[in-house]
Amino acid sequence: MFKFGLPLAVLLASASPVLAQAPKVKPETKILHENLIVLDTHFDTPANEANPSFDIRARNRVEDGSQVDYPRMVEGGVDGGFFVVFTPQGANTKEGNIAARDHALLRTMVIHEMVAKNDDIFALATKADEAAAISQSGKRFVYISMENGSPVAGDLTLMKTFYDMGVRMMSPVHFANNDLADSATDPKGPIHGGLSPLGKQFVAEANRLGILLDASHASDQVLDQMLDLSKAPIILSHSGAKAIYNHPRNVPDDLLRKLAAKGGVIQINAFSGYMKDMPDIPERRAALAELNKTWGSPRDVPAEKREAYRAARKAIEDKYPMPRANMDDLMKHIQHAAQVAGKDHIGVSGDFDGGGGIEGFDDITYFPALTERLVAAGWTKDDLAKFWGGNALRVLKQADELKAK
Repeated sequence: MFKFGLPLAVLLASASPVLAQAPKVKPETKILHENLIVLDTHFDTPANEANPSFDIRARNRVEDGSQVDYPRMVEGGVDGGFFVVFTPQGANTKEGNIAARDHALLRTMVIHEMVAKNDDIFALATKADEAAAISQSGKRFVYISMENGSPVAGDLTLMKTFYDMGVRMMSPVHFANNDLADSATDPKGPIHGGLSPLGKQFVAEANRLGILLDASHASDQVLDQMLDLSKAPIILSHSGAKAIYNHPRNVPDDLLRKLAAKGGVIQINAFSGYMKDMPDIPERRAALAELNKTWGSPRDVPAEKREAYRAARKAIEDKYPMPRANMDDLMKHIQHAAQVAGKDHIGVSGDFDGGGGIEGFDDITYFPALTERLVAAGWTKDDLAKFWGGNALRVLKQADELKAK
């Protein structure tokens, strides 16, 4: 997933800002959807929440860099999700690891503050069965996950620190190689041949603590080794099917089968650049880079200047339109993964607030529309219950049960 901490022009090019207005679904679909436990395993919303001007209780707009907030959770029938502690990959040095640690500690506190300040609508969850209990209480559940293991790479005892702070899912690596593992997308290629010796200790410590391991962004070799080493099932919190689109961030069929055989789950990603071939438009890149230079992150644009920012961004979109993946593409990835791995081993993540969002699936209000597409494709209520949350919560519970043993 992309972040505003990475080159912003890349992120801005990944998704067109549109005024999200989810399509209406059949009344029976709405009822079906509302009666499921619906979660997303990768909300990058803490990056917005860290901005003092962001209000998670307000209905924000996609074109302002927001795809998740409380009003849209209600509208989209979304009961909760994993809110991400993301740390950009810095130098693989002692100083770099300390900086990563400090960043992650502060970002974790942002999530705690969000829940504490809004405890009438949110509740922190740390166990799988708490999702249903919190949902039944009328609140939205908030799990905490960590994307990129660099905050703990300097000292694996920090995994216990973050566990005690509520983190229940961790991935070893992000866009670039680190001291734990090889990334799927580091332009320099692999340096460890999968997991490093420290990365193998990371897997063992996650098992010991009851932390669910996440292999999204890891190289295929890392995923293969994690599946061999982990005593608990693992998750791919936001990935795709390589057979549908050959991208390093996607998973080949042999590893999908191995993931399923080990009890794991893949959450299909809704990020255009990982779903289909996207054209490179140099003029668009240059215009977006200039927009970035002028405005910075859309998350940081003051409220009184947002209309001007939107107009400037719209002018670029009108002049250099970028085709996006759509719901048909998303369904191809979902159906393929379901066929290869089975419906007990699949879910979805929009990668929202982190560069995700496609045509017809722009923010969390579109979740019922995906339910309608799945129903039309023959998915049963039981299938949907597993897809929208049951499978992810099962592997979370299995990680916790391993700790108990």
